[in-house]
Amino acid sequence: MGKTSAAVALARLIPAEIVCADSRVIYRGMDIGTAKPSRADLEQVPHHLLDIAQPDQVVTLAEYQRLAGTAIAGIRGRNRVPLLVGGTGLYIRAVVDGFQIPAAPPDWRLRAALEAEERAGGSGTLHRRLLQIDPEAAGRIHPHNVRRVIRALEVQTRTGTSISMLRRPAAGAGDERPPAQTAPHVQVAHRPPGPVAMIALVADRARLYERIHRRIDQQLAGGLVEEVRGLLAAGYAQTLPALQALGYKELVPYLEGSVSLEEARAMFRRNTRRYAKRQLTWFRGDPRYHWLDVGDDPPEVVAGRIRAMITV
Repeated sequence: MGKTSAAVALARLIPAEIVCADSRVIYRGMDIGTAKPSRADLEQVPHHLLDIAQPDQVVTLAEYQRLAGTAIAGIRGRNRVPLLVGGTGLYIRAVVDGFQIPAAPPDWRLRAALEAEERAGGSGTLHRRLLQIDPEAAGRIHPHNVRRVIRALEVQTRTGTSISMLRRPAAGAGDERPPAQTAPHVQVAHRPPGPVAMIALVADRARLYERIHRRIDQQLAGGLVEEVRGLLAAGYAQTLPALQALGYKELVPYLEGSVSLEEARAMFRRNTRRYAKRQLTWFRGDPRYHWLDVGDDPPEVVAGRIRAMITV
């Protein structure tokens, strides 16, 4: 949707600094496939939470929330406006709503055991267990998204509290629901960052898909295959969560010789379209978002329209 270019243009108007809210741009060495801001963008506007981890490192939601809160406080201390920009809705809600998030690190032994249980019991085994202990989380997580199902079960095991309860807004978040009770071994989030304007950019489906296809073609022409090859050559396993990102997981089979480049391109396009639909569903589920149809407007025009919608 051109959100990066529009955000840079908006940041120059206000002025502001950008806090990245994307679960992929946090990784170093993953530049082309994640469509990171260009060098020119970075020179014009400070960006935070970009390139903060290696592809084999884990950045938990709690860690992201903490880092984003620190960045936002620093930006405000410089009398500038923080712009939380990205498509990872859970990151945005964790910051805006002040989620209470378990601070315990991932339990790799437990995760391996749960993965083995899923393989032994068949697809959906773990999701059925989650449905019994946390129906709210089970309703949000697709049964095939085993990684998120395992995380929800892990949180329940490590903290004794469901992930749904922990991710409810902290007191003062402006939500009418009562605050979650603090469980043992749970770190209470900082207070939400104050009044926010939540704006989602949208275009009609034909424009959206055309932009997706054009961007993918540009990424492939710009060296994405070489980027993926370099990550694998550096010893990063294709099973890492980072390398399950769009554009990376589709190109691994091509590099292994099991599909053609055109087949990989087609899978990349299809999976990106599906991801875009899921994003729209996520953001439309939050009534606080104001939707802005950007049409074919250039970034400067979109930024001006956003500027007219907010008070800073």
